[in-house]
Amino acid sequence: MIEQDTIRLLRECDAGVQMGIESLDDVRNQVRHPDMKEILVNCKKEHEKLCREIEDALDRFKDDGKDPNPIAEGMSKLKTEWKMRMKDSDSTVAELMTDGCNMGVKSLSRYLNQYKAADESAKDIAKRLIALEEKLAVDLRSYL
Repeated sequence: MIEQDTIRLLRECDAGVQMGIESLDDVRNQVRHPDMKEILVNCKKEHEKLCREIEDALDRFKDDGKDPNPIAEGMSKLKTEWKMRMKDSDSTVAELMTDGCNMGVKSLSRYLNQYKAADESAKDIAKRLIALEEKLAVDLRSYL
């Protein structure tokens, strides 16, 4: 049970961190304010570092991880494109990223509760990913 919950939690973290990296890539070049751009670049670096850690943990279980849900991925891209066409601004980017962070925190928290038997290292990864998403949402508030 511990191993299965650990793998399942790590898979969800893997999908979540990949979704975060893709979202950051989708908006990064549309940001005008240099400080906001730096926030996004630094956050992406932290996501990539955590992604490697998740992949290493999954490798120990000989598991390939999990890609983000293609429907969620597609809907996210469409929403980003549509909102940016309506109003191409840093505040729109901040709103989109904040919404994504909130969804990530919500789903990762649900998985953390669902996979209670996961080992502490997997739980720690999930908690750090949640904290990273929460921090980004807070850091972007001044651009809303």
